[in-house]
Amino acid sequence: MERRVVITGLGAITPIGNNVEEFWNGLIEGKCGIDEITHFDTTNYKVKLAGEIKNFNVEDHFDKREAKRLDRYSHLALIAERELMKDANLDVSSIDSTRLGVAVSAGIGGLQTIENNAQTLLEKGPDRVSPMYIPMAISNMAAGNIAIEVGAKGESFCMTTACASSTHTIGECFRIIKHGYQDLMIAGGTEASITPTGIAGFTNIKALSQTPDKTRASIPFDKERNGFVMGEGAGLILLEELEHAKKRGAKIYAEIVGYGATSDAYHITSPAPNGEGGARAMQNAMKDAGIEPEEVTYINAHGTSTPLNDKYETMAIKTAFGDASKKVIVSSTKGHTGHLLGAAGGIEAVACVKAIEKGIVPPTIGYKVPDEECDLDIVPNQARKIEVKYAMSNSLGFGGHNSSIIFKKYEGR
Repeated sequence: MERRVVITGLGAITPIGNNVEEFWNGLIEGKCGIDEITHFDTTNYKVKLAGEIKNFNVEDHFDKREAKRLDRYSHLALIAERELMKDANLDVSSIDSTRLGVAVSAGIGGLQTIENNAQTLLEKGPDRVSPMYIPMAISNMAAGNIAIEVGAKGESFCMTTACASSTHTIGECFRIIKHGYQDLMIAGGTEASITPTGIAGFTNIKALSQTPDKTRASIPFDKERNGFVMGEGAGLILLEELEHAKKRGAKIYAEIVGYGATSDAYHITSPAPNGEGGARAMQNAMKDAGIEPEEVTYINAHGTSTPLNDKYETMAIKTAFGDASKKVIVSSTKGHTGHLLGAAGGIEAVACVKAIEKGIVPPTIGYKVPDEECDLDIVPNQARKIEVKYAMSNSLGFGGHNSSIIFKKYEGR
């Protein structure tokens, strides 16, 4: 018998807020977290803007020794995890810890650590590379560090499917609980790739906006969009089997009811023509949820602000939803945060859950110039109050990875 899966905890640190409440308020207020890069000197760089975490001092969260032994992407993941555990009121000593798992994705992992140690190797030789280099840099260590910190002895893994990583991860954790392998999963993603090689690499494949105006750099679905803006942060949700959640008296934010994942099998960076792969992911998620397109209130789009993504995602929504695409509400929150790569689906899952809880859909900010090829109801610039029964979150990654998940308003039965 398939089991029902609910969300009982949230954690986030983002460019517009260092916890869930600040993040959500920033979304609804239309706050833009994009500004000039401060992590390194951009004098010789074409790209000057990113979505950095603000007012953040790592030593407020970790002692000096611990801080030095973790890459920034792990710092962010652990901060989000601590908020989630407190929010969920989860005492691991009171549950079977072998039934609690951790799946936290990263599109890249410890990129700053990789850069620092490559520089050390070149300047000082191999004997001076840090013994902590590998444990800090590898992309699974955010999940590993969280499992160690909370004492989770169930399944622990890291899925890396570029920008689809978090949504894939949440979907797979949904299946793991639904089919009885675990009772609880900490799921989502983390990323900290606003680094010299990160920015240079994405710039040189023509993915990033080079616009100097921070209000016109990340503008999903706007006709003048010309690339995405890098962001950093972490977003986690606690998935829990319904009866387990009820038994411990957990607050239930929403239910997760559908998941679909596909591959374009087309190109390393470009979506498949007409968004065919993304459309199938959405269709599979709705089939899994047992719902019709007309029942979905809100789609949190991948909406990266690149010319091809937004055009093809619009086409994919029209294919998957048919006539219902004229009525479904669609927005992209990447105008607020930039694109968090492997963590994007994590913070966007938090946004969907909060939209259901609060009955408010976050806007697509920075929107000025309509694009006839992106003619969905994208909630331009102002949040919208509406009851959200079903919310879908889409993520589409380099390599042709597509994933969609569906959350439902929890009905206590």
